[in-house]
Amino acid sequence: MNEIIKEIEAEQLKAEVDSFRVGDTVKVYAKIKEGDKERIQVFEGTVTKRQNGGVRETFTVRKMSNGCGVEKTWPLHSPHVERIEVVRRGKVRRAKLFYLRERTGKRAKVKELVK
Repeated sequence: MNEIIKEIEAEQLKAEVDSFRVGDTVKVYAKIKEGDKERIQVFEGTVTKRQNGGVRETFTVRKMSNGCGVEKTWPLHSPHVERIEVVRRGKVRRAKLFYLRERTGKRAKVKELVK
């Protein structure tokens, strides 16, 4: 039974996954279906967490919209996520950035990783 599940999950994995980490500022190009039309909507923000692995892997992006914090979670291998573009690399020392929820303004920024 376990091998059957692994085979099904392997078929659903994306061939190429965009490389990004927690703390990075990314643009997520998501497919939105409105009636019979389909369009792409961009959601830009900071990656606050990545969890699980394989087909079940998800990531959460947080952005400020009209002074209100908005978090959105997507499955990494979802067909609704067209691509993920890294705008800025962030320098963080944690796997989950929940502390950003209480912060506003300049304090809510993540330092940029300079290589």
